[in-house]
Amino acid sequence: MNVYKDRHDKQRIYYREPGKPQVALPGPLYSEEFWTAYHKAKAAEPVSAGKAPVAGSMGAAIQGYYKSAEFAQLAASSKQVYRRILDAFAKVHGHAPIAGLQTKHINGLIDAKAETPAAANILRKRLSSVFEYAKSVGMIQVNPAKEAKRIKTKSKGYRTWTEADIAAYRDQWGEGTPERIAMEVLLHTGLRRSDAVRLGWQHLVDDTFVIWTKKSQEIVELHIPIHRDLGFILDLPRGKETFISTVYGKARSEKSFTNWIREAAHKAGLPSNSSPHGLRKAACRRLAESGCTALEIMSITGHRDIKEIERYTKAAEMKRLSRAAMAKSEQSFIIKLPNPNDGLVESKS
Repeated sequence: MNVYKDRHDKQRIYYREPGKPQVALPGPLYSEEFWTAYHKAKAAEPVSAGKAPVAGSMGAAIQGYYKSAEFAQLAASSKQVYRRILDAFAKVHGHAPIAGLQTKHINGLIDAKAETPAAANILRKRLSSVFEYAKSVGMIQVNPAKEAKRIKTKSKGYRTWTEADIAAYRDQWGEGTPERIAMEVLLHTGLRRSDAVRLGWQHLVDDTFVIWTKKSQEIVELHIPIHRDLGFILDLPRGKETFISTVYGKARSEKSFTNWIREAAHKAGLPSNSSPHGLRKAACRRLAESGCTALEIMSITGHRDIKEIERYTKAAEMKRLSRAAMAKSEQSFIIKLPNPNDGLVESKS
């Protein structure tokens, strides 16, 4: 059992069994809902979207979605997140007839979450997936979430590590330490944490890492040449499962890896929101500032949305342009000091 409070001070409860994905459980801890979900998770049953749903209800659509090919193709971590959101929704709205839901109803749900715009937008996305499934099996004719409102958010997401952060981290963690190896792997491959923790000798082909990476329903084969500053990895012992491993030589889980990096960064004096994903963003920033095109960066990181990468290339280009502009200004308006002899006339004796 894994129980903790997230950054919003909300209690999170997960059932953990070795070798299997952890399952999110409803709270509060030891409540009736908790024990029901706990016993189902222990028996390897999926946590349901509530009691046996009525045919044609929102709950029935969610249960059907869980059994769909679309849901089956999601990563295990994504399934857990989707279930947590949809199960909570079904607990309140699972009885509602899905055929009667309209866009105005979805807008009402989004308005109710106006104080947490990111959560509102995520709920719209998750419901849209369920409605698309319901549409495919004839439960509804139109997806009411497709035209629902989207709330603008001000969040910039995960904080990108700066060069000062990287230098401070290196000062704290010397070469060869597990913390240093993990940081360098993230920084010089640009991999997502889920792929970084899997990276090992089996992915090495000559001087290149070849790894299949999965995001949502898309699988991509990446070929990442070993960066000069990551060359030390070839001298590491081959007895461990992965390059990023525990003291016992075992691969780290995604979640424990995030907490481990955060703690290591904190000891190096970095801000509390210094995460593995922030290092992935730093890898993108570095590639952009080195003059790489968006497509070149995507070939390393595996991003599929070019707009996401163009933010880095545009930011790097703005930095280059600002320096070029200032240099031109300095050359165009040079202050000419008067010659010391100007205006002086030799005196006649």
